[in-house]
Amino acid sequence: MADSVRESRKLSRGFSGLALLGALLVVAGLVGLVYTGVATLTSMILFGWLLLIGGLVGLLHAIQSRGTSYFWLGVVVAALNIAAGVVVIRHPHGTAEALTMFAALLFLTGGVFRLVGSVVVRGPQFGWTLLQGAFGLLLGLLVLFDWPHSSLYVLGCFFSLALLFDGLGLIAIGVGGRRIVSMVSDQTAPAGGAARGEQAQPPGDEQKRSNN
Repeated sequence: MADSVRESRKLSRGFSGLALLGALLVVAGLVGLVYTGVATLTSMILFGWLLLIGGLVGLLHAIQSRGTSYFWLGVVVAALNIAAGVVVIRHPHGTAEALTMFAALLFLTGGVFRLVGSVVVRGPQFGWTLLQGAFGLLLGLLVLFDWPHSSLYVLGCFFSLALLFDGLGLIAIGVGGRRIVSMVSDQTAPAGGAARGEQAQPPGDEQKRSNN
């Protein structure tokens, strides 16, 4: 019984930690939505460091696997990641402009394909697909027409929204997990108490019941 109580408390602390992390992510996402320029710059610097660290780790793995058939491929991929990370860290604004242009082109092409596909196929989800295509096309045009100024807020907005929704998801998991743990603990506690009570009955009471 004591082990189950300790496990329940450990699980509750773990879910509380998830909820706290989710709250921090929600706050960071809301701040990023207010200061989208700072969020864009921060996301680019984080992206650059991730590329740089990933390239260094890949280079170490390639060195450890020298003599194999994929040694040079690992070295080339790691070198490209390191070079890209250095470029992104040194030129975050230019990287943001290039990625914003790429995102706008993705929105445009995705919206056009959805529009054409919905008109040609006319499936059961015709209206929803048509709406998605129109939204993607409109979003791509808005980002493209405002480029390069749109690079100051588009990526930061996406990055902040990702933090916000991830934080809300972690809060939901943490709060729901704590409720489930408390419900399971409440259901198992009376059973354990009843079992202890039956074990604690003196043998004289059992003898009296048998005589009656």
